[in-house]
Amino acid sequence: MTASEKIDAYIAAITDWRGPVLATVRRAFAAADPAITEHWEYKGSPVWKLDGPIAVGNAHKDKVKLTFSHGASLDDPAGLFNNGNGKVWRAIDIYHDDVLDEAALVALIREAVAFNRTRRERKAGTNSG
Repeated sequence: MTASEKIDAYIAAITDWRGPVLATVRRAFAAADPAITEHWEYKGSPVWKLDGPIAVGNAHKDKVKLTFSHGASLDDPAGLFNNGNGKVWRAIDIYHDDVLDEAALVALIREAVAFNRTRRERKAGTNSG
């Protein structure tokens, strides 16, 4: 089974409100950049990558959690991040009655892709000389 097929099955198996929310999150990644790839990692979690990790998504008992690998380095003008004040990661916890701003999420994902590209280019420049 491919990673995308595993994510399909994961979402389909979630029969309450969290399944459609996770499907919306997944659509946001596809809309942000068609080059983003889906992976199945961390013992059963959807992960999205482009030029490095972007985020991992999970359905928890009371929420859907979307953890951005380098979220602390991203601007968040829409205030989507509501969990994690660490030096690296930040997360969006989506609860049952929350309304997800999909356009803002797409913009945040695009910013994460730009961050990954800049980071990759800096690493490549460091290794070239």
